[in-house]
Formats: sequence, structure tokens, C-alpha cells
Amino acid sequence: MRRPRPALTTTAACALTAALAVGTLSAPAQAAPADPVPADTTAGGLRFVDITGADGTVLKANVVTPARAAAGDRHPVIVLPTSWAVPQVEYLAQATQLADSGYVVVSYNSRGFWQSGGEIEVAGPPDIADASAVVDWALANTPADPERVGMAGVSYGAGISLLAAAHDPRIKTVAALSGWADLIDSIYSGRTQHLQAALLLGGSGLLTGRPSAELKQILGDFLGSKLDKEQEMIDWGKKRSPATHLDALNANGTAVMLGNAWGDSLFPPNQYADFYEKLTGPKRLEFRPGDHATSEATGLLGLPNDTWTSARRWFDHHLKGEDNGVDGELPVRVKSRSTGAYESYPDWKSVGADSRKIDLAGTHTIRANVDSGADGGIIFLTNILDQLIRTPPMASMPLLPRRYAAVWQSERYSGGAAVRGTPELHTTVTPTKSSGTFVAYLYDVGPLGVGKLVTHAPYTFHDREPGRPFAVDLELYSTAYDVPAGHRLAVVVDTVDPLYIEHNPSGAQLTFSSPADDPGHVSVPVREK
Repeated sequence: MRRPRPALTTTAACALTAALAVGTLSAPAQAAPADPVPADTTAGGLRFVDITGADGTVLKANVVTPARAAAGDRHPVIVLPTSWAVPQVEYLAQATQLADSGYVVVSYNSRGFWQSGGEIEVAGPPDIADASAVVDWALANTPADPERVGMAGVSYGAGISLLAAAHDPRIKTVAALSGWADLIDSIYSGRTQHLQAALLLGGSGLLTGRPSAELKQILGDFLGSKLDKEQEMIDWGKKRSPATHLDALNANGTAVMLGNAWGDSLFPPNQYADFYEKLTGPKRLEFRPGDHATSEATGLLGLPNDTWTSARRWFDHHLKGEDNGVDGELPVRVKSRSTGAYESYPDWKSVGADSRKIDLAGTHTIRANVDSGADGGIIFLTNILDQLIRTPPMASMPLLPRRYAAVWQSERYSGGAAVRGTPELHTTVTPTKSSGTFVAYLYDVGPLGVGKLVTHAPYTFHDREPGRPFAVDLELYSTAYDVPAGHRLAVVVDTVDPLYIEHNPSGAQLTFSSPADDPGHVSVPVREK
């Protein structure tokens, strides 16, 4: 039986493991002696340095110290691993601002990228050991206080920071921005390969670094849809997921701030929200409109930025002990994609506490292998447009071809509605082939039938008996979207989306039904206005 897959280059093969970038643990390094502070480390300013990481690998780094660092004084220190494929100057603007407010800041290029030595290990054990080695270096070569150590990062740096904090109890505070908690739930959600994300990550890894043989093999197997290697790849990804090391992070009592975008194409928000709920130490969760790392982008240029402001307040409270109100605020903060207004909640469950069901009544059979016109968009471009001008992908509900798309609609919301949290789909699927893929979409539909995409998610199955129905439960990606008065919500299901690899054999059909004893529905966390 044919399993359709696009032709992939080595560039593509290099990609997904990048997204699957999260490390395992190594033995914690011992803290360097706190005293005395070497005399030549108290001068403020910027220095470019070489740091010897794990196994002798040289890491290219820069260190910024407070301009008025008095001899003998110790300062809180923040370590910043770079993002995937980004050089070590990434955080220079933020590092300077942090140093101006009294921090020692050490930023380093993750191994395998740019001028740093070694190969790309995808946040594997050497990367985690590198983080502890950088902490060692900072304590020995800067006026850093061993009792006030923090880590932060964007994307790849966020994942390394979380894993390092689970490994190294010296790291008291973390700000993980646009990162991941569960690698499999990020890049392989719904058992579906995220194609565009993989190509982007793989290509950038090849251009800016030296992928390891393991990275190439894992990614090749993943994008090649090698089902006999699936469990091996899942195990590999789980070891590199901070969620796997949650107990260690909780045991260390690390203060963790998580920030992400609703439309993150690499690490969708659901996995961060689930991870947040399981943290037991001081914690904070923030979601804003945008795509991967776009919420932090202006801050990296030194411009005012809400995400970096929150991260700095987090460090000021937990590393400096400032009474700045952080501990008295509701810890979950979300920003609506539609209005730009912030809302605060006591926990993630409260965000979507109310829900309404859209019945998926009747029986709908659709043909596979044809894109109906309902799509999740283009990586980065789509969600950046939504962030900047609030224009998500659109589709006309009356014009969607019913041979290739199933469509259901809610009643109109006379006063409008606020979608907050994670919509969940439940349906019964009967395939004509043993493998298949479908994508579920939720649209905001206006009076003319034009729908704006609210959220979506893919689902893939294998080894099913043709003609035999089975139940499907699928979480769509979490979001915050305001439905205008008089509009309705629509659920659309089709089988092709350029964002993903699909597994529908030629001629396949999927039937979606709603048995009386197990009715199909989409549960939408929505509050009517």
C-alpha cells in the first residue's frame, strides 16, 4: 500500500530533529567557589570569550558585566544559550539592558552552530553538560553569585534552559520563551509530521551548523515515514523533552516562566500549557499572538517588548528578591488575537472553564488526496500577518467542495463569543484504507459565509481495518479569539494541508459519523458575550 510522502532532500532530513531539539541529563556540575572574585572580572562591559564545554568542545560566547561592579561584589547571573541557527550576538541588546540593571550575562553559541565546536546534538546530553560548564565558567571568571543563577532563551535556548535546570540545581530561575516541553507533541502532534517546520529547521541547521550523524538518521527516518522506526524516534524525542524530566525540575523547586505564541508553527501552545499545569514550583504562563519567536523578536533588537519585560520582572523577583508584585499577580496571562487585550487567570484550566458543543451530526464521506481549500496557512507568514494585522487564513464555507471536505456549523452567537483555550474534537471515522490523515479546522464565519481560521490540528492513523469504524479524540491547538456578534463557528475536515505530510493512499475515502450512543462533537471553550 502506498504511503504518500514528498520527495525530501538531506536539507529536509536535517530539519525535524532540530525541532525535536531537547536534551537529556548529565551529572550536575559542582558550583565554583564563591570567593574571592578575580580582580580582572569586575570591570564592566562586553567581552567575547571562549568557554570550554563538555568533552573539551570550545563554545564561542560573550559576557556582559555591570558597569559599576565593585571589587568583591557578587551579582546575579543569567546564562543565555542561543536559538537554533542563530549566532551568539542574538541576545546582545537584552544582555546589555540586563547588565545595566545589575546582572552578569553570559550568552553562548550552542555546540555545532556557527563558530562553536562540535556537532548539532539537538539538546542532547552534551548540550546539557555545556550549560553547566558555562555556569562553572561564569562563577570562576565573572563576579557572579553562585546562589543566584538563572537561565533563559528563545526556542532552542528555551529547551536547553529547561533541561539544564532539571539537571543542575544551581539554576534557580528559568524564562523559557517560544520553547517546547514535549518534543513529540510539538513536531509530531496527531501522529503527523509537520513538514514545513521540518524543512525550515533542517535547512537552517545545514546552512549554519554541522548536523550529527544521529540527527541526520533520526530526521531521515521521521520524514521518510518509516513506521518500523517510529517507536525508536518517539523514545529519542521523549528523552529530549523537558516534560520527561518534570519530577527533577519540580524537586529542584525551579521558578519557571513559560512564554509562547498562539500560532507557533514549531511548538504549538498546547504542550506548554499541559507542562505548566504539572509544575509545582513558582510558575508563570504567557501566550500572545504570533508565530515562533515573533513575540520576542522586537526585544532582541532592543525595542520595548512585553515578553522580555515580563521575563526581566521574573528574574528581578526570583534572583534579586525585588518586591515587584510578581508573586501577587495571577500567573496565567493571555492576549487575545482579536482585540490585543490582556487577560489574567489563576491557572490554565480557568482559561477554558466554560464550553459549548458543536454537533457533528449526520454522516459525511469525503475523498482523500485533494486540498479542499481549507488550510492552516504558510509557516511564519500566516501567523505573523495575524499578529500584525489580524488577518488569519480564510475560506468560503459555501464554496468548499463537499466531495473533499465535511462541514458543520454552529448557531449564530447573537452577542459574540470569546474562544479561550483548547477546542476538542470527537468523531467516529470509517476508512477505506488502513492508513490515512485528516485535518480539522475551526472557523469564525461571517454573514457572507467567509470563514476566518480560529485554530486547527492534524490527525494520522495507521494499521486500521478498512471498513471498520473507530473513535477519534483530537485536541486542536489552543487559542484566544473573539467571535463577532452575529457570527457562527464552523468545523471543517479535509485530508490535505501543505503544513503536513499526509498518509492517504490513492483513492482513499474517509467517513465521519455520529452514532447515537457516541455522538460526534467539537467542544469549544467559549464564553458568550
